[in-house]
Amino acid sequence: MSERPRTWPALEFAELAPMVDYLNRLVQVGGKYSLDEPFEVGWGDIVLECTPRGLRTRTYRTAGATFTVHHRLLDGDVVIEADSGTRTIPLTGDPRAPGSVASFYTAFCTAAAELGIAPPPSPLICEIPGAPPTFDDDHAARTWDADAARLIWQGFDLAAHGLEAWQAPFIGHRPRVGVMWGGFDLSATRFRHQPTKPVADRPSFMQSGELYAYVSVGFCFDTTRGADKDPAAERIGLYGYIWPQPDGLDGRSWGVEGAAWRPDLGLVLLPWPTLRRQPDPHQAVVAFGDAVYDAAVATAGWPADALGPRVDGWHMSRTPPPG
Repeated sequence: MSERPRTWPALEFAELAPMVDYLNRLVQVGGKYSLDEPFEVGWGDIVLECTPRGLRTRTYRTAGATFTVHHRLLDGDVVIEADSGTRTIPLTGDPRAPGSVASFYTAFCTAAAELGIAPPPSPLICEIPGAPPTFDDDHAARTWDADAARLIWQGFDLAAHGLEAWQAPFIGHRPRVGVMWGGFDLSATRFRHQPTKPVADRPSFMQSGELYAYVSVGFCFDTTRGADKDPAAERIGLYGYIWPQPDGLDGRSWGVEGAAWRPDLGLVLLPWPTLRRQPDPHQAVVAFGDAVYDAAVATAGWPADALGPRVDGWHMSRTPPPG
């Protein structure tokens, strides 16, 4: 059986930015249900799974229902699937009468109530500079762009495939690869049992994430978060960083030609156009992640023996079981 070709499409920031901004707000509605869940080191319990159709929350178990929220980017809707039934909130709408985050939030809460699910525990929009305070306040007209939604899903899907391969041999604590609903970035993180001191003036959720040393590699649709004022800057791509940030990161090789350390951002960046030009972009993601971890070993004392063998799989489809 031949493997389906995985084409790495061109992703242009200017074309995708409006839908990225819209989706970042939408996924926070379903993601907010994780706020009252027990904290898992690395926020592994909050990430959204990249599915064959979009982005889905973990399964929530509440007094009213057991449910998930599936943001189906390829279908233009959001599905609440619960033990009490399902409800679908369309996002495509009528192009002549665009919707808004506020109207979606109202429709979502109405649908959730029909399934015995309380509204999200917080209506606040977070981690989006310039956004209104709450979902109810966001009345900006929004038009669904199916082509942009598909490209956004493809970016997450392809990057997730590579980051899952990178994570596979790590034998320490590693939350599942997934999209952080706050910043809308795909994250793959490795933790080390080394308590660290969080930065005091940061939000509480960031301080919780800085309780232990970690290495993070991920994918984002705005790696510079607007810090680079050059409109031609490549904002979409992979990032990597080490917490706490060690010295000695200047002048290192980052596994893929074109990847570079940005001291102004505290990130190693691999732009998407550079990645998709590689002979094997999937393996380039793995090489980039390996280089970031190698830097942690060399500059921050991370254990080189925390990696098991990297193998292609069990091969059980081709190898008969013993005996």
